[in-house]
Amino acid sequence: MQNLLRFLFISILFAGLFSGCTEKIEPRPVTYSQLLTGTEKKTWKMVSLQIFDEGQGSGVIPLQNAVNPCAADDLYTFYANEERKFELNEGSLKCAATNPDLLLTDSWTLVNANASLEFPLRILGGTFPWTIKNLTASVLTIEYYFSDIDASYRFTFNSVATK
Repeated sequence: MQNLLRFLFISILFAGLFSGCTEKIEPRPVTYSQLLTGTEKKTWKMVSLQIFDEGQGSGVIPLQNAVNPCAADDLYTFYANEERKFELNEGSLKCAATNPDLLLTDSWTLVNANASLEFPLRILGGTFPWTIKNLTASVLTIEYYFSDIDASYRFTFNSVATK
């Protein structure tokens, strides 16, 4: 009987120790904005564009073939801070020797409900509401739909640096 009590006591003690020490691991899925910004910041480089007019697409046009090469290597950095800081930097090719490396500091806006992203795009000269067509850890495709004509611009970016 004493051995049975000792066995039960030791069994209960071990069961209590092991059940009290388990840590429930909860996966933390990457949020939509983290795909865009990484955990601190993420830099993107535009690689191609497409032009759609009345449903007809131009096909994928490499950016080097469509715009000035100095603008084709610009770097777009999205920060994961509360201010949602955005920076536009000259790439390795400067459009003018006197241009600073940092061309623009602004902010970005993301609305998950309609996959809308707003930030400045240098080659179009302004800030536009972009519809996100594709967003993965390494590829971002956005499209701007003109409100007064049946046309749109679609741009694809590749991630070049993440923190």
